[in-house]
Amino acid sequence: MTVNQRDRVTEEFESRRDHLHAVAYRVLGSWSEADDAVQEAWLRLSRAGADGVENLGGWLTTVVARVCLDMLRSRRSRREDPLEPAEGDPVPVHRAAGDAEEEAMLADSVGMALLVVLDRLSPAERVAFVLHDLFDLPFEQIAPIVGRNAAAARQLASRARRRVRGSAAVPDRTRQRELVDAFLAASRAGDFQALLSVLDPEVVFRVDAAAARMGSVSETRGAHAVAELFNGRAQAARPARVDGAPAIAVVLGGQLRIVLLLAIEDGRIREIAAIADPASIADLDVTLLDA
Repeated sequence: MTVNQRDRVTEEFESRRDHLHAVAYRVLGSWSEADDAVQEAWLRLSRAGADGVENLGGWLTTVVARVCLDMLRSRRSRREDPLEPAEGDPVPVHRAAGDAEEEAMLADSVGMALLVVLDRLSPAERVAFVLHDLFDLPFEQIAPIVGRNAAAARQLASRARRRVRGSAAVPDRTRQRELVDAFLAASRAGDFQALLSVLDPEVVFRVDAAAARMGSVSETRGAHAVAELFNGRAQAARPARVDGAPAIAVVLGGQLRIVLLLAIEDGRIREIAAIADPASIADLDVTLLDA
């Protein structure tokens, strides 16, 4: 590509970065892995260029979704995925007129609780559900991503939707709030054992590039190591919700400085993602809760 072409492609990509990251984050459930997926999409675009691509947004969404699907399959390389329908299998579909509205409400209300529920789905089910129910992609576009025809892709999403509806893994908001309050209280009081009690033994704490520039280690693993980081801190932190999911907001001088996204599993905090980049924070739907 010429310099001008590369500048144009870069500008077009950056205008879609937030959307691509949102897709990747909801499919993967990990902020850092979503960053990796978006970066891979940029590398592929840089190599291929945008010549001949009529719908760059759709092309990039497809690339990111395929990268995410590969990452999910890599995660589960040691597991056996649920049986998926063959491409030629008949796919019965019975939907009432109000199903579309119900599906949208379901996806919105579950929010980031999907990080727990979707781990129980096969990679193809997970991608089909997220792309259709959360981002309204048509099954004709989803089909080649998951390697199915449109009818089979519809069935993948339908089966995932039934599992989400019937899953007991969707966290209770009251319990989530209690867990966040307990975490903050233990952190402020310097109660190390109390911190350990609310953290999953395999908890992962990740930070974005902006937080890393402040001196934070990019990734810390294990309850003891993470508890040490938060022990005696969180004085400026308060409970929050991001896209309806549990979070912690650090407010200094009346300004939102850091957002901690929390993934909760089996009653403990399984992952904490620290977002300090102002542009990224501005893109989040953050609701501050009463302390």
